[in-house]
Amino acid sequence: MDSFAVRTEGLTKVYKDFWRRKSTSALTNLNLTIERGEIFGLLGPNGSGKTTTVKLLLGLLFPTSGKSWLLGYPSSDLQTKSKIGFLPEESYLYKFLNAEEILDFYAKLFDISKKERKRRIDVLLHDVGLGHYRKRPLNQYSKGMLRRIGLAQAIINDPELVILDEPTSGLDPIGSREMKDLILEFKRQGKTVVLCSHLLSDVQDICDRIAIFNKGVVQVMGSVKELLSQKDVVEFMVKNLSGNDIQAVAAFIKSRNGDVLSINHPSSTLEELFVNIIQHRS
Repeated sequence: MDSFAVRTEGLTKVYKDFWRRKSTSALTNLNLTIERGEIFGLLGPNGSGKTTTVKLLLGLLFPTSGKSWLLGYPSSDLQTKSKIGFLPEESYLYKFLNAEEILDFYAKLFDISKKERKRRIDVLLHDVGLGHYRKRPLNQYSKGMLRRIGLAQAIINDPELVILDEPTSGLDPIGSREMKDLILEFKRQGKTVVLCSHLLSDVQDICDRIAIFNKGVVQVMGSVKELLSQKDVVEFMVKNLSGNDIQAVAAFIKSRNGDVLSINHPSSTLEELFVNIIQHRS
């Protein structure tokens, strides 16, 4: 069996016009491998080929050429479907049902026993922060709440591979942080996560490796750490130095033909500041 969770060879999608003439190349010659148990980010602007890639992997679109495999099986093989969880960019759920009912409905599709359905629903509603809203109809949910119940629905079958298309769309900073924590928990459980997003902070925070798409072509692929590392810059973090000591260190660096690009204090992110203020003062 294939050791990769996802593998593609020359995957290509070309849309044609009414006269069957080549119109748009949405994806060109994608060669991709995603290891089992890693979080992989598909990054790029709108229309770059991310969502097309996801739809091809799920069998929602047929490729013009090339092949793809999920969990060791061809993407078209029905054996893989019960092992995959998918959160689309827009979740289309039955709005007249409440959270319990919608999760129970989808759990039945996977032939999960009544006892196990109840256990999973209780755990998932707690994990996505909707335990207090389990009886509320979905037509009364905010966009952020719909995103949360959409994620719970996507993993009701306890999948090995989770594909998420813009998972933090519509979420406030607290909800976004909680969503990313859940994705990291998936990795700790041994699941493979494919994260499709154009939000750089989401990808940087949680992904092991990324592929950056533009106009249907992968421009760069690799680990986040390696791609962001500036090889020609060395950063020192020290404390308890006086102003004179700092100037002496700077002078020493210059004496060794080094360039002092900046001397400043490290800072946290705006997200961290916002989360700390809200959580610690509520």
